[in-house]
This record gives sequence, C-alpha cells and structure tokens, in this order.
Amino acid sequence: MVARGLSRRANARASVEAARVCILIGVNDNASGTRHRVVVVGGGFGGLATVRGLRTAPVEVTLVDRRNFHLFQPLAYQVATGALSPAEIAAPLRAVLKRQANARVVLAEVTGFDLERREVQLADTAAGGTGTLGYDTLVVAGGSRYSYFGHDEWRDGAPELKSLEGALEIRSRILGAFEAAELETDEAKRTSWLTFVVVGAGPTGVEMAGQIAELARETLHSDFRSIDTRTARVLLVEAVDRVLAGFPERLSRKAAEALRHLGVTPLVDHTVVDVAAGSVAVRRRNGEVERIDTHTVIWAAGVTASELAAKLAAASGAELDQVIDRAGRVTVNDDLTIAGHPEVFALGDMVRVRAGDGEARALPGLAPVAMQQGRYAAHAIERRLRGEPGRPFRYVDKGNLATIGRSKAVADIKGIQVAGFPAWVIWLTVHLFYLIGFQNRLLVLLRWTISFLTRGRGARMIGERG
Repeated sequence: MVARGLSRRANARASVEAARVCILIGVNDNASGTRHRVVVVGGGFGGLATVRGLRTAPVEVTLVDRRNFHLFQPLAYQVATGALSPAEIAAPLRAVLKRQANARVVLAEVTGFDLERREVQLADTAAGGTGTLGYDTLVVAGGSRYSYFGHDEWRDGAPELKSLEGALEIRSRILGAFEAAELETDEAKRTSWLTFVVVGAGPTGVEMAGQIAELARETLHSDFRSIDTRTARVLLVEAVDRVLAGFPERLSRKAAEALRHLGVTPLVDHTVVDVAAGSVAVRRRNGEVERIDTHTVIWAAGVTASELAAKLAAASGAELDQVIDRAGRVTVNDDLTIAGHPEVFALGDMVRVRAGDGEARALPGLAPVAMQQGRYAAHAIERRLRGEPGRPFRYVDKGNLATIGRSKAVADIKGIQVAGFPAWVIWLTVHLFYLIGFQNRLLVLLRWTISFLTRGRGARMIGERG
C-alpha cells in the first residue's frame, strides 16, 4: 500500500511537471517581467558551459535539449567496450542545474527559429505538444554528428560513437560478434565474426581500436571455450597517411607502434568505398579495392554540423551557400554572433568563426573549444547587460590527448610532446577533471582502478537489437 501511495504521488508530480513544461513553451513573455531571458539550445559542453557561466547573472536561463542528460562524449567508447556503464558518463541536466536558481530545463526538440519574433520553435516535448519559446538572447550549441560522406545508407551497417545510443549499439555488436563466433563451426565465417573494422584514425578511432584489442586479448580470452578471442583482427582504416593526423608526426608514430603492439593493424592510405551486410570494401591509394569480411564496422571518421546550423542560417535570411561550409557549419562573427543578429550566439562544432581578416576558420571539434566558447558567450551577455563593449573570442589551445590502451597514450601540450605512461596519467587526470558530477568522477575512478588491477570490464551486457 505504501508503494502504491508513493507511485500515485510520483505520477501526480510527473503530471504537474509535464503541465509546467507545456505551459512554459507556450509563453513568450518574460515570467517575471523584469529579467533578461536567455534561451540556450543544447546541453552539451558548449551549452552547459553557457548556462553555468550565467549562474550569478541577472537573467532567466532556459536550457532546451531533446535529451534529459549531458553526455561526456569523450568516454563514449568506454561504454561501447564495456569498461564503463552509461550512467557513469551521463549526468541528468536537471540534477546538474538544480542549485542554479536562475536556470530551468525544457525537454524538447528544436524544429526552427523565428529571429524576427525572437522565438524558438519546439516539438516533441515531455508533454507531447508543440509550441514556441521567447528569448531576449539566444545561444545555439547544437553540436555535430559523424559524416558518412554522402553515404547515409552505411549508417545502419556502421554505427557511430557520437551518442549514447550509438555506444550501446556498438557494445551489443562487439560482444554479440564474440558470441556468434563461439557458435560458428565454419572457420572462414568464424574469422569474419572475429574481424573488427574501425573507420577513422583520429583520437576516437584510435581509442576505440585499442580498447577492442584489449577486450579481445586481455578480458575475454578465458571466458570462451570454442574460440580464442586473442586471434581477433582489429583493423583501423584511415584515408590519410598516418594515424592521429592532428598530432605531431613523432606522436603519430608512437601511437601506431602502440597500436601494433596491442594487435591493431592500421590501414593508412585506405578509403572505405562500401559498407554491406557482412563486409566492408576499402580502396588503397593505388586504386585497388579489397573487400574485408566482417560483421562489426564502427564509424569514427569525419563530422558534419547539426542540422540546426542550416536552420539558424536560413532564419537569419542569409544565402546558405555563403554562410554554410561543406561540413554544414554556419559562419559566425568574431564575437560568435550571427551576422545581422547580435542577440543570437552560435558555438561549438556547428560553427566556423570569422576572424579579423574576414576569413572564416573552423576550430577543432573538441570539448575544450565548446566550453571556452560557452564561457565566452556567458561573459559577453553579462557585459552587454552592464553596457560594456564586447570583445572578440580568442581560443586558447591547451593541447591534444589520445589514449591507445592500458598505460599508453600520447599528449601534445603547448608544444611539449609526451608519450607512454606519463601521457596516460595526464589523460586520466584531465578526463576525470572535466567529467560532470562528483559521484561520476568517483565511480569512474573506481572502475578504472579495478580494471587496471584486474584487466576486467564490468559492463559487458548485450542489449536487444532491431
């Protein structure tokens, strides 16, 4: 009876909250009638940094996201390989902002913008309706997704690592491949199940390939009876001539050596030309095409901006071919505002910034860039409210990090190149520092410690597919 009473009260609270959301998105007027309204679209690194940067400002902040959590995307590959659980890298947005009195969260899908009326158009809200949300200042941080270079039909055969859903799908495919190989009696078919192809040798691809190799060689080798998981092939396909092309060549060589030591085969100067059921085709630089039999292809190559970039550009009245580049990024001024609309900021992976010389440049698609831009936008809004002049955004490059496997990483920090165990410690420290939530930091540190001591992975569940 107590349980039923609690359930009824919980349902009542949920109904009230749903009604609140429905009311909120239908109201365009300032709730208090006095405070400046800031709407932030996107609860990723940039959007969350903006909201938190405004915690002491005399504004009302509304954060809009289609998911109710912030994902620490740099660790998604560890969910995909069973090293971490989803909840350990995801923090509920309401919990993150519960102590920020001037911030509220709306669960909704942004479908468009009316910049003249200063409204954000919403759909698929928690209440199941549609509506608009008015603003005085708008910050759009829609992020990006992986690009399949015009072959979106490959998406089903080669899931990506930009989302929690993608990470869970990949985990099921990787672990399911070992299970299928255990039952397979045909040697050629078994080999195809034990072949894993990672497309893209940037930090995410390198980290993913290294983790699959460690999973096969260190974690699973004593779990199966009919197969030797250590015979698994892990292929890392990269179109350019080296892995980690954004790093100095010395660190790229170090990373390639570490990958080979783990059992990963880097296929540089190889381009994917087809992804089919049970195989992937790659073309070498000399034009020869090789078809690789595999049931597990993971996509980590290239990104394209969120569709919100094009919607924002169209709403501004600009010619899309003038402000949208090939990767779908919208061009913003040096203060991160949309041309002709100083009240609209756009930031993160979905923008390129026009510098003082008039040339638009895309910054690296990294979390530190989005966080710096988010903090900048918050400070810019506060300066405007105080009547102070604006300043152009300046990105401070803090370096690049990539982990290859257990005790192996590379780091390029302000020209200082570090490899091996010291770089791995730096990588661990930085990622723990930026992870949202004390509880998540503690749990991840505990998981990493246990994994380091036992070489085990405690989140090896296979979810339903299809």
